[in-house]
Amino acid sequence: MTERERFIKALKREPIEGHCPTFELVFFLTLESIGRIHPSHQHFSQWKQMTDAERKLHIDYWADTYIETAEKYHHSAIFVDTSPNDVDTVIRLLETIREKSGNKYYLTMHGDCTFGIPGGDGMLAFSERMYEDEDGLKDEARRMMENSIRYAEALARRPGLLDGFTLCSDYCFNVNPFFSPSQFDEFIAPYLQGVIKAYHDMGFYAVKHTDGNIMPILDRMVECGPDALHSIDPQAGVDLAEVKRLVGDRVALCGNVNCGLLQTGTEKQVVADTRRALRDGMNGWGYIFCTSNCAYTGLPLERYELMNRIWWEEGIYKN
Repeated sequence: MTERERFIKALKREPIEGHCPTFELVFFLTLESIGRIHPSHQHFSQWKQMTDAERKLHIDYWADTYIETAEKYHHSAIFVDTSPNDVDTVIRLLETIREKSGNKYYLTMHGDCTFGIPGGDGMLAFSERMYEDEDGLKDEARRMMENSIRYAEALARRPGLLDGFTLCSDYCFNVNPFFSPSQFDEFIAPYLQGVIKAYHDMGFYAVKHTDGNIMPILDRMVECGPDALHSIDPQAGVDLAEVKRLVGDRVALCGNVNCGLLQTGTEKQVVADTRRALRDGMNGWGYIFCTSNCAYTGLPLERYELMNRIWWEEGIYKN
């Protein structure tokens, strides 16, 4: 079984032999880990001035960075950064990863068209629009959905490159969602459901990411049809075992080792939380092991590698 096949079986909530799949939404620690700058940290202001040979060197470098990281940590999936964000460059990058690694890894990229929590400067104006400009906001949401579908259609014309999209708009604070359930139904759900259906119709999988306390809108997100939810955030009090009990028969789950403990906890706490996530997640299939967010810049590499080692030693299905 390839890592890609292992990941897809988890998305389908099917039995797996051997290791539970693992990946990271983003692994930013590449410079410390493998001596390579992460693609999202590179500077693209001169991209349009580059010769094709220069661009190819960059694309080769990015592909090698992703593959070396996945190989080192036994990741089953690679989340591909889309900067610079033109579809031809993304296709060339996906082609290069496939040429270098075959179909070993599940390849995914950002594909969310829905509104997330607005930034502080725009939060008040956005909140006002939900009451004073409902039609305008919905028109904007529809256009974003249509643009995402057109982008996916271009990728679908090159079958075998991309496996799925990860939808990364954040809806929730640690205490509660930014959108009330009724606002979610009005401004998010129709467009989330629409883009996921379009992705599925094109043969792509869809993983929905959001941090924070998802519990008030958990059923609503699942009803939109994603194949998996990421990241089941313990720092917001979201309990993986409880989410699995409530919706694990309808959707796969990704997560949820506490990033706060990885950052500031003791080694004993990191080991205990890693084992908790494995115990609660692996029960009943449909689980992908990872952190509760990503391996972000500033996270101690040795803590990530401790977590990864516990998974490698203990995250094994025994049939």
